[in-house]
Amino acid sequence: MYKHIFFDLDHTLWDFEQNSKEALKELFEEYNLQELLGQSFSDFMQVYHDINHAYWDAYKKGSTTREALRNGRFIDTLKHFNCKNEQLAITISEDYIQRSPYKKQLFDGAIQVLDYLKNKAYILHIITNGFNEVQFIKLTESALLPYFKTITTSENAGHNKPHDKIFIHALAQAGAQKSESIMIGDNFEADVEGAIKAGIDAIWFNPLKEEIVTELKFKTIYHLLEIETLL
Repeated sequence: MYKHIFFDLDHTLWDFEQNSKEALKELFEEYNLQELLGQSFSDFMQVYHDINHAYWDAYKKGSTTREALRNGRFIDTLKHFNCKNEQLAITISEDYIQRSPYKKQLFDGAIQVLDYLKNKAYILHIITNGFNEVQFIKLTESALLPYFKTITTSENAGHNKPHDKIFIHALAQAGAQKSESIMIGDNFEADVEGAIKAGIDAIWFNPLKEEIVTELKFKTIYHLLEIETLL
């Protein structure tokens, strides 16, 4: 039976989209970007979302750096709207990095399911592709940190999910065996495929009800509270 449960953080427990949007809306207004860019916040967000996603994909594949991700997504977004003020983009990036981790919106049911698992004596852990300084702020500010015995980030593991070495690192840090461990996360490639290829069972948190064609064996949930029916 399972003893150790590994959770992804962003998009699984911590509502990255809502928290990011809240921080960006504040900065959009503070820097008067509607007047500067001649665009609404929703137009800005749509462009930023796509550029940010592309940068994260590149970072996960090792084809870009942490600094390039942090600044490039804002530089490219402003350039898209014909604003080539790189210093402004970098300043917004720095403000965003300082502000967004302090947002506290969690997915519905997150605290309830963590309490449930702790009460059943499961040992809980985090495996995240985020950066140390940012992820620990998120965990602390949203009151999630006390639930977890270990926190494995791609930064301290030296590898991003879905690389098997981040899962092996997490297992070693937790003192856990593969056979007694299960991974729960929203990103099919990073969390589900990555875990299974590393020899760990997986539950796919799929609130958007995406469809995946695969021969891999795993459980799927659409709401976090469904975990209570599986574990």
